[in-house]
Amino acid sequence: MIVVLMGVCGSGKTSVGRLVARRMDWAFIEGDDLHPEANRRKMAAGTPLTDEDRGPWLDRIVDEMRRLDAGGGSMVVACSALRRIYRDRLRGGGADVRFLHLTGAPALLRARMERREDHFMPAGLLDSQLATLEPAGAGEVIHDIDVSDDVETLARAAIGLLGVS
Repeated sequence: MIVVLMGVCGSGKTSVGRLVARRMDWAFIEGDDLHPEANRRKMAAGTPLTDEDRGPWLDRIVDEMRRLDAGGGSMVVACSALRRIYRDRLRGGGADVRFLHLTGAPALLRARMERREDHFMPAGLLDSQLATLEPAGAGEVIHDIDVSDDVETLARAAIGLLGVS
C-alpha cells in the first residue's frame, strides 16, 4: 500500500506522515526533498510553481514510489498533490495508492507556517496553494482529515481510515 498524505503547505504532511510510517513500520518519502533546486529557489522567493515546474518533481516522486513498491514495501508519501492531474500521475507509482487529505482552516495553516523554522516555503504561498487545490473529482476516493488536532490524533485517524493495524 502507498499512502499519499496530501494537502497545502502547513497541513502537517511531514509530521503526520513520519509518525504513520513509523507506527506502521513503513518507508517514508518526503516529497519536498525531491524538488529540483530551481523549484526550491522559486518557492523560497515567494513564486508559486507552475504545472511545468511540478512535472519533473512528480516524476521523481513516482520513480521513488515505484522503486520502493517493487521491493514489496508499503510507504507513506508526503506530497501536496493539489490537482487531479498530479494525483493521477502519482497513482502510477504503485498498484494500491490511497490519498488522505490533511485539511484545515487557512488561519490555522498560516499560523503553523509562520512558526516553522528552516523551511523554504514562505507563508505567503499558502493562498496560491489553496487556489490551486482541486477537490476530489469523479471516481476519486480521498479521505479528509481535519488537522486541528494534535499529530498523535491525526496519525491514529489516518491509520484508522486505511483500515490497517
